[in-house]
Amino acid sequence: MDITLESKLSTIVPEQWNALEGGIDSPFLRHEFLAGLEQHGCVGKHWGWLPQHLLLWDKEQLIGALPMYLKDNSYGEFVFDMAWADAYRRAGLDYYPKLVVSVPYTPATGPRLLTVKDERQTQAKRMLVDAALEHAQTLGISSLHFLFTTESDTQQLTSQGLMRRTGCQYHWQNQNYRDFDDYLEQMTSRRRKEIRRERRRVREASIEIEILNGHQATEQHWDTFYHFYTSTFEKYYGHATLSKAFFKHLGKSLPDSVVLVLARHEDRYVAGALNLCSGDTLYGRHWGCDAQFHSLHFEACYYTGIEYCIKHGLKYFEPGAQGEHKVWRGFLPRPTWSAHWLAEPMFADAVKDFLKREEHSMQSYMQELAAHSPFKSETAYNSPEKSRL
Repeated sequence: MDITLESKLSTIVPEQWNALEGGIDSPFLRHEFLAGLEQHGCVGKHWGWLPQHLLLWDKEQLIGALPMYLKDNSYGEFVFDMAWADAYRRAGLDYYPKLVVSVPYTPATGPRLLTVKDERQTQAKRMLVDAALEHAQTLGISSLHFLFTTESDTQQLTSQGLMRRTGCQYHWQNQNYRDFDDYLEQMTSRRRKEIRRERRRVREASIEIEILNGHQATEQHWDTFYHFYTSTFEKYYGHATLSKAFFKHLGKSLPDSVVLVLARHEDRYVAGALNLCSGDTLYGRHWGCDAQFHSLHFEACYYTGIEYCIKHGLKYFEPGAQGEHKVWRGFLPRPTWSAHWLAEPMFADAVKDFLKREEHSMQSYMQELAAHSPFKSETAYNSPEKSRL
């Protein structure tokens, strides 16, 4: 078995990459998505995401890979380590560059140790982690980070010496609901009425919701959505890192994974939300608007997505990072994980101690949020330990 590094995913045969993990189901880990980021200017030197994908070969067969990037910032990661970087700076040390195994700008849990699913899998995963650690040490950089890892990958990483960090997101789970009304019937009367009132306000404003997949979305639809996407960053002083060409690429290369929600008022579109889906999960990613309507954000980003999941038999809905307001709408706290290696022993010890205390606080935080579940049946929905990851 041989290890190589590759700075352009376009040089890898898509079928080889997509065959890992038994055929990658997550749209974010598909060759089409990751190579599209590179081809359409969404990663690279300008944004501080330099691809350094680690590949494991058995003769001519690709049997393992890490989507890995050399980074000179922490933007677009959603696992916040700016305090660590500041501590390094105050100690006169350089925190950047660092290595990150992740999907850029995407806080969605998924496999990070991509391997074939056969008798070589266990060895392949161990070799990938060892190779990533060796590469970090060879570069002489501060740290190596695996973000939004699955439970099994997290266990593999901690067994090889990386430190686990626990976070929290808010996910929806389909309990075999017949329709949206059946879903609401599982809630307390108060929450049921509040959600119905929000949905009614959107209808009373004469808002029409359209749902398009990649086959149906036209160039004009993508132009419209891109306007909404960039407007969000203009309002909140962020950086619109994804290009219009990338969104159009998604529509063409992963058309069945695209769930584009557009809201129309009278003769024009006023808001849009982009989701991607796997075989069992809907992922909410981006939202934007250029007109304000009461509760339209909740309708486009949450309720329409829930209805879509029920109609199409999807089991889960992950609407993105953060947002305690999601809890009473049925998105309950669930743990997320990342794994970290720091080169400096003094900082590694300090971070290890911090992560232990942070995890205890995070567990208490999730328990407290779960106590505010909108559902009538406490045992069926409220335990944050009930995780599919």
